[in-house]
This record gives sequence, structure tokens and C-alpha cells, in this order.
Amino acid sequence: MSATHKAGFVNIIGCPNVGKSTLMNALVGERLSIITSKAQTTRHRIMGIVSGDNYQIVFSDTPGIIKPLYKLQEKMMQFVITAFNDADVFLMITDVFEDIQLEESYLQKLQKVQTPILLLINKVDVASQQQLEEKLLKWREILPLAEIIAVSALEKFNIDKVMNRIIELLPSGDAFYDKAEYTDKPERFFVSEIVREKILLNYRKEIPYSVEVVVNSFKEDERIIRTQVDILVERDSQKGIIIGDKGASLKRVGTQARKEMEAFFKKQIYLELFVKVDKDWRNNDRRLKNFGYGA
Repeated sequence: MSATHKAGFVNIIGCPNVGKSTLMNALVGERLSIITSKAQTTRHRIMGIVSGDNYQIVFSDTPGIIKPLYKLQEKMMQFVITAFNDADVFLMITDVFEDIQLEESYLQKLQKVQTPILLLINKVDVASQQQLEEKLLKWREILPLAEIIAVSALEKFNIDKVMNRIIELLPSGDAFYDKAEYTDKPERFFVSEIVREKILLNYRKEIPYSVEVVVNSFKEDERIIRTQVDILVERDSQKGIIIGDKGASLKRVGTQARKEMEAFFKKQIYLELFVKVDKDWRNNDRRLKNFGYGA
């Protein structure tokens, strides 16, 4: 590896619904993070790897910062805390319309870190110049050492500028991953995330937040991927809502998920969905650990 090669971890943090996952996908060029308008869409820390001849950037999308109400949310915030410990560059995402309400403890951490911070003000494509200037002034007071860049993740405005600045800020070093890789997650993870995204899009209120998706089998040959997936809910009433009248709701989720998986994996998909009750899984340490939420 050349002495001029650069490599590092770029960790994306911010409140829910400011466009972190859209930004991650724009930077990586792959649809790795699921995107919906609902808060808490991202539950895990998802890495996206971008490699060039002279650099490797390991992006890390984290759950939106919230005050936890149950153990699942506590585990989600652990992913954010670990992101503070291993960053070479922080991407702090806010948007033009967000009231600045990042929890004080996280702001204090950002004010103290020696790590470079790129503060990205997102959604400028739908904001006025005055709105943007007001946000710039506020953030310059709160994080005076941060470098502020106005972006639109959706329209990919200033994404190249952000990428170039990240590469400039990366430390010298060898690549952490094979240059052909673009994520640290296995195929099963993306099956579960695609199904969960469709549940977030098709159901309201508490239902999507009471759901966990478990991939029981994933068998791939040259032509087709066969996968069997359990949708876990906390109560019998939720099971009925997920299935819907004569199975119509579950069928709709399955059809949407299968089409999305076929686009993602570039293969025919045979998808089986089952709905099961796993009472109070969101507050069960052992179950949460089994589902990949921390130790």
C-alpha cells in the first residue's frame, strides 16, 4: 500500500428524520440504509465502505439520537455512543427545519472532541436563503470548531464537496476492508431491513416499533434466492393487524419486499413470511442480544 494511502471511520450522527440514511446512501452509492419518514427507522449501526485507489472511507450510519423509553432504544443509543469512540471524522447532520434539540450530553461531547466535525445542514433544496443563514448562525455559536456545509442528500447537492473534504481529513493508513466490499453486513441483514422498511411504510402508530424481523433461512443458487422470514410482534392484536383481512396486508408487504430484494440482489427471490408473537421482546435483554442489539 502506498504511503499516501488514507483510511478512516466517518461516523454519521444526528437527531431522527434529518436525512442521515439518505445521506449515507448518497455517499456510498448503494442503498444500504432503509429510509422512511418515521423516526427511529435506523436501529443498528450500518457501515458503508467507499474505496478509491488512494483512500478507503468507512461510513457508519447510526440511529437517530433520542431519550430511550425501553431497552431496545437503550441498545440503539449504545450504537451512537460507540460511534463517538472510534471516529476519525464526524458527520453531524441537521436540517434547515430542525429545532436544535440534540440532547445536551451529546452536544457537550461534540464540543469537547478533537476529531474534525463536518456539520451538514441538509434539505437546503426546500429552504430559503434566510432559513439557511439563521441555521448557520445558530450552529456557529453551538459548535464553533465545526466546518459547516449546506447539502441536499436527496438532490445530491454538495455531496462531492463533502466527499473531497472527508478524504482531505482522513488519516494516512492502510485499508480496513477488501476494496471490493461495500458493507460489513451479511445478506440476511438486508433481507430483514427491507422487510422492516415495508412494515414501517404500510402500518401506522405503534405497530412498526413493536416489530422485529428475523431471517430463518437464506439459500442462494445461481438463479434464485429462497428466504424464510419471521415477523415478530409483542401482542396477538398486533399479529392480526400485520396479517390483515384475509392476509391482504401481509401479502402487500411480501410483494413490496420481494420486488425490493430482487432489485437489491439482482436475482429472483422466493420469500416466505410468517407472523409470530414474542411478548415484550423490546425489553428482554436476552432476546435483544439474539437480535444483534449489543452485548
